[in-house]
Amino acid sequence: MINVFQLAAKFTPTHRQSDRCGRVMATAKVSKDGKQSIFTTTEYLFCSSDLIAGIQGQFTALAVLNAFLSIAAFLENALILVALRRESSLHPPSKLLLRNLAATDLCVGLTLEPLGVIFFMSAVDENWKICLYTAVLICITANILFAVSLLTLTAISVDKLLALSLGLRYRQVVTLKRAYLIVVTFWIVSTVFATMQFLNVFIIVGCMIVVFVFCLVTSTFSYTKIFLTLRHHQNQVQEHVQQPSQTNHLNIARYKKAVSTALCLKFTLLACYLPQAISATLLMLVEPSSSVSLTLGVTTTLVFVNSSLNPILYCWKIEEVRQAVKDTIRQVLCC
Repeated sequence: MINVFQLAAKFTPTHRQSDRCGRVMATAKVSKDGKQSIFTTTEYLFCSSDLIAGIQGQFTALAVLNAFLSIAAFLENALILVALRRESSLHPPSKLLLRNLAATDLCVGLTLEPLGVIFFMSAVDENWKICLYTAVLICITANILFAVSLLTLTAISVDKLLALSLGLRYRQVVTLKRAYLIVVTFWIVSTVFATMQFLNVFIIVGCMIVVFVFCLVTSTFSYTKIFLTLRHHQNQVQEHVQQPSQTNHLNIARYKKAVSTALCLKFTLLACYLPQAISATLLMLVEPSSSVSLTLGVTTTLVFVNSSLNPILYCWKIEEVRQAVKDTIRQVLCC
């Protein structure tokens, strides 16, 4: 079996071929061999002087932006996690899902964005060995965190549907123990899928497509069912079939806010991730070039922006979280 480091050395720019067709064939061959595909594919797509020619300044700007986003994502999500720990009015399983989403965003600030800074600067300095291994780490970590985030947002949509459909049985069915089990499963499954890149890079592509389609279909079904149920309830109220109590009215109003928050988080994630998915898809149709590398760099940074936007959405849409964040900030300032 071919050694990983031998392959990495074989395809580094110090031995770069002028014939791009040869590089494509080499990458395809290694993909068939298996374990080394992620290294050669990453080098072919990201780490070459041909791919950053004329865009060193843009890469430097992206490195600075990622450094700022890293600090922002860390501070914002750490504050959200502390606030959620102190907040007690939210249903514990629902709060756990929010905490898990904030934890993935915190990991983005602690790992992905600093790795992004290292990647961009190593490419500018033409340190291809660091560039290669940093890009591989980014691919693996990003796939884990993206899958966990997507699965968690899908679980939130199902949680909202169960809260509406189960009624009084909701707290008996949706327990904290079961929520912990689901969250742990998300992390295990996502990690296993991501590490499959060492076997063959196309395996993770297929797995991520399956996960994305599953989450999209599940979320769409959940929110459609919620919308139809709420509209039916509203029609009943308008026709005076039943006169809801003031308490029930307030619960429905609060529930609508919770659903609105979940939808905002979902649409924000899609808005930040879709450009990256589109550019990665187009990459399969065109030859790698500096413009393609720059596009991937910009869209990847946009993905990272999502981790800084989510805490803002929590504070904007969830009154309990907003108040808990204010109290936490006051206590920190007083100390």
